Amino acid sequence: MTCHTLEEFYHIDGHTFEKQYKETLSGFRQWEQLEHADKWLLFPENIGPCLAIDESSLSNGELYTFVTNREVRTREQSLVAVVAGTKAEDVIAVLQRIDEEHRNAVEEVTLDLSDSMRKIVRTAFPKASRVIDRFHIQKLTCDAVQELRIKHRWNAMQQANDEMEEARQNGKEYIPYRYLNGDTRKELLIRSRYLLFKSADKWTDRQKQRAAILFEEYPDIKTAYGLCHSLRMIFAKKHNQRCRTPVHGTLVQQSRRSGIPLL
Repeated sequence: MTCHTLEEFYHIDGHTFEKQYKETLSGFRQWEQLEHADKWLLFPENIGPCLAIDESSLSNGELYTFVTNREVRTREQSLVAVVAGTKAEDVIAVLQRIDEEHRNAVEEVTLDLSDSMRKIVRTAFPKASRVIDRFHIQKLTCDAVQELRIKHRWNAMQQANDEMEEARQNGKEYIPYRYLNGDTRKELLIRSRYLLFKSADKWTDRQKQRAAILFEEYPDIKTAYGLCHSLRMIFAKKHNQRCRTPVHGTLVQQSRRSGIPLL
């Protein structure tokens, strides 16, 4: 409920009430973290055995580093620390204000694949296991599939340019080859972008036709898509850790054997 909502119900000046609440009622001016609130905030009482660290933008594109208690699941008292920027040294300096005993009690920290995040966790929580966030892994594999598609798209564009030049030199009209669905080679690769993000059971009839042509023409894209989809299914199913580890290991081996470095 906002101060302007209170203005409607209680016939008060919402702007004045908002100002009075901030300056007096809330205790904001007496807040112990006011002096450095624009640079960092720390709530050591919210720390727990399982933490998560990530970066996010709040306003104007400015990035902040957040450390949260995973067991509280974004509810009240889940925030452990927030630091302006992503510089590892700045975040470490703030987290080291927490008692060493409490930091050493942290058992697990979920993070992304950035070097700065690993440095922060390794220094601030030396006894914690580092767990890579599943969403970052899935994003990397999807990006790898798209990079493969883009590579073929550039080759198709070059091939089309070469064919156009050859036709011009021979005094002939250039007529590009079209597949059964009406796409040229270049159009096929451009229009396949979104279907590669989706599961096959969610494709429309036209997307199924386009995918069949794409996978026949570019079997490496089919292999990459299959590996990416298998990884998605691993995370979608509720395996316990003992079951998930060998399945993931098998997928990594398949990726390496195929020569497509997705994982």
